[in-house]
Amino acid sequence: MEVVNNTAMRTDRPLLAVTQISQLLNYVTGFGGLIVPLILWLSTRYSVEGMDVHGKSAVNLQLSLLLYIFISIPCILLLGLGILGLIGAGILGMVLPIVNAVRASNGEAPSYFMTIRFIS
Repeated sequence: MEVVNNTAMRTDRPLLAVTQISQLLNYVTGFGGLIVPLILWLSTRYSVEGMDVHGKSAVNLQLSLLLYIFISIPCILLLGLGILGLIGAGILGMVLPIVNAVRASNGEAPSYFMTIRFIS
C-alpha cells in the first residue's frame, strides 16, 4: 500500500527571502541565525517550492561559519592569522544572506560560495 501526498507546492518567494535574511539574527540578537532558518526549513520544505534548496543553503552556511570561527580562534595564537579568519567569517556571514535573499526573491538558486555542504 502506497501513500501519495497530493498537496500542491506553493510558490512563496517572500518566505524564501525571509529564510535567508533570518541568518542575520546573529548580528542583531547574538543567536538565532541557525535556529530560525532551521525551523523555517523543516516546517515548510514540503509545502513551499524551493524551500528545500534555500533552507539547506542557509543551514549549511551557518554551520560552515561556525566551523570557520572555531578554527580561527586557536589560530589567533599563530601570528594572529585567526583574526583574518574571524574578519572573513564576519564579512561572509553578513554578505551571503543578503545576496541569497535577493536571489530568492528573484526566483534564482542560492549561492554556495565558501559553504561546506553538510546537508545535501
